[in-house]
Amino acid sequence: MGPFDISKKVAELPLRPGVYMFLDDNSGVIYVGKAKTLRKRVQSYFRHCDFASPRLRKLVESIRDISVIRTESEAEALIVEARLIKQYQPFFNIDLKMGDRYPYVKITDEPFPRIVITRRRDHDGAGYIGPFVSVRELRQMFRMVERYFPLRTCKGDSRRGSWRERPCVRYELGKCSAPCAGKADHSEYRERVADIILLLKGQSADLVGRLRERMDRASGSLDFENAARLRDTIRSLWKMSRQHVSFALTEPPGSDTWSGLLALKEGLALSVVPWRIEGFDVSHFSGGETFGVCVVFEQGISNPGLYRKFRIRSVEGVDDFRAIRETVERRYSRVVRESGALPQLILVDGGSQQLRFALNALESVGLSYITCVAIAKREELIYIPGKTEPVRFPEGSQALLILQRVRDESHRFAIAANRNAGRKRMSRSALEEIPGIGKIRSAGLLSKFGSVGRISALSTEALAKMPGIGPDRARKILNYLGASEGGDVENPEGNG
Repeated sequence: MGPFDISKKVAELPLRPGVYMFLDDNSGVIYVGKAKTLRKRVQSYFRHCDFASPRLRKLVESIRDISVIRTESEAEALIVEARLIKQYQPFFNIDLKMGDRYPYVKITDEPFPRIVITRRRDHDGAGYIGPFVSVRELRQMFRMVERYFPLRTCKGDSRRGSWRERPCVRYELGKCSAPCAGKADHSEYRERVADIILLLKGQSADLVGRLRERMDRASGSLDFENAARLRDTIRSLWKMSRQHVSFALTEPPGSDTWSGLLALKEGLALSVVPWRIEGFDVSHFSGGETFGVCVVFEQGISNPGLYRKFRIRSVEGVDDFRAIRETVERRYSRVVRESGALPQLILVDGGSQQLRFALNALESVGLSYITCVAIAKREELIYIPGKTEPVRFPEGSQALLILQRVRDESHRFAIAANRNAGRKRMSRSALEEIPGIGKIRSAGLLSKFGSVGRISALSTEALAKMPGIGPDRARKILNYLGASEGGDVENPEGNG
């Protein structure tokens, strides 16, 4: 196949950032490149190949197929490009084969470690994270570290016999815990280092979980200043995670995943390898409140930082079909509005009817060209638009395993969304709905005792001692919570 035979595929590439891969006769990766605008960059190879160097002409002559990975930004494309080059070692790539162009973060091997930016990985016992895209972006992250997770920056000896008489001005400004003067607690310092490692590895969800546990403990012990600091840290983390720089692509796809993605491309007649797959499911709370969710898989690996959940607004009762339609429509109407990354494949948990409503939603937002299929439980049948009968992938095949992983994860996330909403209903609404209590008293009670369950276990006398409660309100609260505990409060079983 010559370059003119794939001109149609090139013309259909998006005008967005991403990574492109040129494949040979055996579907082997022979070149990986990044682009600020995929279509223009790939077109340039074929437009000027007659005047190019012999090496470039040989590359163009060897191209038999093109695969692309859409990214949120050019910065993310740099990360993905580096990972794929290190994995596949393409013949026509000269640079980046060892990843030495990009910086690492070094965690020094000291009793009170420091973090520094370096372009070399030495065998010095230190820990290294990376490579990262650029020093500039790392500097931005370091500013967040300095504000919320400050470590020492000086190179002085922090061992007991070498302590300074007085700490430096950074200690007075709250930017260092002064281990050089013996003022830092070793376990707390190591805990802070562990937080920073999670941050740099892109494991924001795990870090937020750790911080929330500490915030709850601080609130329970009435240390509201520390709880407020942890709350602000969590908010900053979520704000950073919405800036569309993904750190989840830390490992390239293995051989099994690669073969599964190729099998999906052939089995579903996709124009490109489905590097990004988004899965949808819905879940109900006791047959009433409904949540729809979207999970994202990149290179066959889940990226929880990109998951989204939607409280269904337009559907009353149990109606999976219309709930799927609302979820898909709300998901992609925003993606289109914000020019976000689009998947190469959409997977809906369900059968032909769920697929039909999902396709209607895609058409309404102008994305009917994206391939959307549905997978039914039990028999694992795949429903494909335009086919009267579902298809069945071989049991245990890599293509089916990828689809099952996406389906199972969307189902898990849908149930979790409803379960978490149920917990919030019990922890907040249960108190706020009691006449005469309200949000302020509810917040005070939860800050003091930690949960509705602990409050319901109190005696009337103990609860009455709380400011603003008294015997009458105490009896009213305990009677209400006692009545609430008798019902079926939470039913996490999801449908669809």
